[in-house]
Amino acid sequence: MLIHPQFDPAAIRIGSFAIHWYGLMYLMAFAQFLLLGRLRIKTPRYQALGWTYKDLEDLLFAGVLGVVLGGRLGYTLFYMPGFYLSHPMSIFKIWEGGMSFHGGLLGVLVTLYWFAKKRKTTFFVVSDLVAPLVPFGLAFGRLGNFINGELWGRPTDLPWAMIFPMVDSIPRHPSQIYQLFDEGIFLGLALWVYAGRPRRVGQVSGFFLLGYGVCRFLAEYAREPDAFLGLLGLGLSMGQWLCIPMMVFGAYLMTTFKSKSV
Repeated sequence: MLIHPQFDPAAIRIGSFAIHWYGLMYLMAFAQFLLLGRLRIKTPRYQALGWTYKDLEDLLFAGVLGVVLGGRLGYTLFYMPGFYLSHPMSIFKIWEGGMSFHGGLLGVLVTLYWFAKKRKTTFFVVSDLVAPLVPFGLAFGRLGNFINGELWGRPTDLPWAMIFPMVDSIPRHPSQIYQLFDEGIFLGLALWVYAGRPRRVGQVSGFFLLGYGVCRFLAEYAREPDAFLGLLGLGLSMGQWLCIPMMVFGAYLMTTFKSKSV
């Protein structure tokens, strides 16, 4: 039976100063955004629109704000609204944990809309640029979850089951690793190949929404639901319910939606 190594959450300690693994994962995610983004803005569509590396940096800065603010607000609204209504100041205590991917996604969508208006282009031109850069960033985030020993899986007797001593002595799915590979590496490679060919505006964004929705929906069957929520209607978790509109809208963008302009 595998046992979680219980890593020190701090990658580097110098006296009272510490750099945490999760912070490093965020930095790695931002770095890959800029590196792969350079390749994206060299494609014919974005060259024709005059996109530059400065645009990419501005987009990253806006996106980071969207991820942090949206992720935190999404967690408070989707997962623990009652608690945060009673303790509103706790909303600002990000260091105590509590971030929602779906909330972060909504935050990013707002910043993409703002950026599109500033750049005088359409929303989906911007989102199509960003979409292939997201999954590899998510992979770093899931690696951070594994190092921290959080978001563990449901009990299982599979040969690769892992005990998370910080939780209990029950063998569980290493669901962080599942998500690292399915919604991170696998989705990232598939989306990169898909986006490498000429696509109608909005289709790359749709592929991301549909692909992430499917990958996350399936991974949730191995992930332990939040103790304060448990499983909801039809035996689905909150994460699965939030993925359903993503999948529906993603399929619509890929098959039906037609952008009026670029």
